[in-house]
Amino acid sequence: MTRLAAALALTGLALLGQGTYIHAKALLAQVLLQRAFAETIASRHLVKPWSWADTWPVARIEVKRLDASAIVLAGSSGQALAFGPGHVELTPDAGERGVAVYSAHRDTHFRFLKDVAIGDEIVVTRSDGHAFRYRADRTSVVRFDDSGIDPFTAGYELVLSTCWPFDAVTPGPERYVLHATMIGPRGAGEEHLPNGSSQAVP
Repeated sequence: MTRLAAALALTGLALLGQGTYIHAKALLAQVLLQRAFAETIASRHLVKPWSWADTWPVARIEVKRLDASAIVLAGSSGQALAFGPGHVELTPDAGERGVAVYSAHRDTHFRFLKDVAIGDEIVVTRSDGHAFRYRADRTSVVRFDDSGIDPFTAGYELVLSTCWPFDAVTPGPERYVLHATMIGPRGAGEEHLPNGSSQAVP
């Protein structure tokens, strides 16, 4: 029994160490990504976060009410998601017609999704410096292979997706999906939406 207890303790320490390493890597990556994203906007050229990276920062997602922010990488491969949210392939960029889809892990970069409330404002700044404001409209839980999202819808929408449930410790087939609608470019005063209508910004 003593040997079993020791083995379980060692296993627990190993898992704790692995979890700490994953979170530390995620935090450090975001520091490097913030720097690369700022350089990308300033230079108008894509800047890799580190020399051997096979991806680059393409956007920043912010929820000011929660003081939450994350730099998004191009692509949603497992390797990219280890360092930040990923812009899902074949979906439009933020600000373009259709549904811009971004995905990230529930225990690191999209941990804040569980605290986003309906009506919250989400700002997505692209690597060209243009920023767009979205309003959180609804949430859903779907299977990873049955999201029902049409990226080429006629509207201007945003989806943030992560694994579900938030407190699970192993991967599962379900995804938590936050849906948002564009309310205008970032700024104050009268905002003109892509469809030609206008809306006063509070």
